[in-house]
Amino acid sequence: MTDERKIFYQKQAEKIIQALERRYITGIYAPTKEEAFRLVMKEIPSGATVGLGGSTTVAESGLIDELRKGDLNLLDRYQPGLTREQVYELRLQNLRADVFISSTNAITLDGELVNIDGMGNRVAAMLFGPSKVIIIAGVNKIVEDVEAGIRRIKTVVAPMNSIRLGRNTPCAQTGICDEYACLPPERICNKIAVIEGEPKKGRMVVMLVGEPLGF
Repeated sequence: MTDERKIFYQKQAEKIIQALERRYITGIYAPTKEEAFRLVMKEIPSGATVGLGGSTTVAESGLIDELRKGDLNLLDRYQPGLTREQVYELRLQNLRADVFISSTNAITLDGELVNIDGMGNRVAAMLFGPSKVIIIAGVNKIVEDVEAGIRRIKTVVAPMNSIRLGRNTPCAQTGICDEYACLPPERICNKIAVIEGEPKKGRMVVMLVGEPLGF
């Protein structure tokens, strides 16, 4: 990555972190995912029960391997061989975890977190339950405003996730969102949540990473 890109991403992150702080959300900038992992592990108390949201950022970044080595009780939905029923149970347990780790589909320059879920379990844990929520977001998630965030999800994130999940949706077939032709049970854009603030200061931490991560 060029120095110009690094400086650009850092400047954007500084603006977003200031906006997050006004919203009672802690913002932290890490130039690399390796530094982000180190900072994430510092945020987790020893022996804590840690839940994981469905996230390509979390699943593909290497963070899970670090968590598996930690002194904690990991609700590991990514371990091989789990049945659908076992994954569902872990989703329920996430709501009572001490710490919940996930990503966000988009984050605005003004510090709003924009997410769309199929079932709603990921955004549910972000909104209520766990004592601490850690959001990891690569710079590819940064958008101008909430409208741009929703557009990003519908036109970029959802098609890629639909393909990854093997869903028979219009966007998986064509790469283009067709809102009116996309219906349950295949549809994954069912529940929209925009986080504009956190009532309890310190509960939510957003780790902005100075490189692209996930979709």
